[in-house]
Amino acid sequence: MTSKTKNIVSIVVGALPAAMVLMSAIMKLTANPELVASMSKGGFGPYIPVFGTIEIISLILFFIPKTKKLGFYLLCSYLGGACAVELSMGSHMPVSAILLAGFWISMFINDKTNFLPASTNTNN
Repeated sequence: MTSKTKNIVSIVVGALPAAMVLMSAIMKLTANPELVASMSKGGFGPYIPVFGTIEIISLILFFIPKTKKLGFYLLCSYLGGACAVELSMGSHMPVSAILLAGFWISMFINDKTNFLPASTNTNN
């Protein structure tokens, strides 16, 4: 697969989880009543705008080619924490884990160096 094709496939695969994270960020920044109520139950009420801002910044960094790795690491950290919170609150299928898998697949297609040891990396 050519480099251009890899980039296109990576963007397409990353677009769905990115759209869902963007929607989540917009809901947080516009103070959606249902979201505020559910997050306030967990004690996250005062931090809702901060979480929305972090999501948007991470997405922007993920889709800029020079900062893709940084955006990926930030999204992994954020969604990993969200997954832990969802599991601690009794969710059987955390949505954040599914989004995280989408970002991992997108990044793996684009750049395998994050996932394979240097000795086995063929950059194909």
